[in-house]
Amino acid sequence: MSTTDGVMLDSPLDSPLAIALAVFGYLVFGLVPFIAILYSVNFLITVPMRRNERARLFLDLLELGLKDGHSPEASIMRASSSHDRAPGARFHLLAAYLEQGIRFNDALTKVPRLLPPRIVAMLKVGDRLGDISKVLPACRESLKDGISHVRSAYNYLIILALVITPISAAIPLILRLKMLPSFRMVFDTMMEEHGRAFPFPSQFILSESNFLFVLQVTVMLLLWMLMAFYIGGPYLERPLHRIFKGSAFYWPWTRKRLYRDFSALLAILLDAGVPEADAIKLAGESTASAFMNVRATRAGALLAQGAKLPEAVQAMGESLELRWRLANAFQRGKGFLGALSGWHEALEAKAFQLEQSAAQVSTTALVILNGVMIGLIVIGVFSVIIALINEGVLW
Repeated sequence: MSTTDGVMLDSPLDSPLAIALAVFGYLVFGLVPFIAILYSVNFLITVPMRRNERARLFLDLLELGLKDGHSPEASIMRASSSHDRAPGARFHLLAAYLEQGIRFNDALTKVPRLLPPRIVAMLKVGDRLGDISKVLPACRESLKDGISHVRSAYNYLIILALVITPISAAIPLILRLKMLPSFRMVFDTMMEEHGRAFPFPSQFILSESNFLFVLQVTVMLLLWMLMAFYIGGPYLERPLHRIFKGSAFYWPWTRKRLYRDFSALLAILLDAGVPEADAIKLAGESTASAFMNVRATRAGALLAQGAKLPEAVQAMGESLELRWRLANAFQRGKGFLGALSGWHEALEAKAFQLEQSAAQVSTTALVILNGVMIGLIVIGVFSVIIALINEGVLW
């Protein structure tokens, strides 16, 4: 309410229409974008887990059909006949290929984004073995990786990549374009008679040097690239593996899991009576990794030269534990998967530890870096203010 010559007048802000417009503006320009950002962040973080859940559902449907005595092709077609949307459109596309008479392995190749590449490779090995059900436990073990990925992402890494680092990169640019010209004008007006130069920290941080801005933008782009690899998962990593032609371009935790998958399939194949040379070759193929294939070929060459399997697997490059566990299993002549299960659990635990440690260290380093950048900006701004205050006191 306002008064004019003693008469009470209604403020425009007190009208119901103004209040309604203010609430509407808050919802449209404030709350809705905030909710959209939170939903987008949650959607991005949970991509690996949702991808693995679809793969787990596929394995469950396949296993149910196999237990009922159906072939892999018939199991998928029977599950697809319900027209349930839960398995996804690619699942029904796979069933359509199978209905055309295409074999299970070939149909999987035609739908590359239905399952992670390692799961596809394991299923193909199981199909060649003649019993896909034997490789399903190893497939499910591989799907546990998504939980670790999501926990790492929830460690504020995506928040840092999407929010904090872009803001930190924008601050020097905004200060340089908006605040620094005013500071320089006031400073030049007050200091020109005394021949004082513009403070060096302010000149370096905010004006003449683009070092901080370039560094922040570089870090931001690096984070966005890592986030793209996180979201894309194995589908985005495979082109890099082709570029590096089978070299060890893997995170340390990914390499541990590759050895786990190789060892699990090797044990399954040996328990199934597959010859040692073929078992090593197929186990290498089950990892969908050129790096592991190269090492499996090296181990197969040692077998051809007369080496025993425990000695040949040392060419895979992991610890001595796989060697002595295989040697103990050979003494019994069976139970390779049981003998190696402890090593598989140890590899998964080590991979989880490495991944979480990397997330913690990365987050801490980014927070410290952003703090240093903000500190330098504050020094640059306050250097001018302090110089002006000192000169005012001297006057």
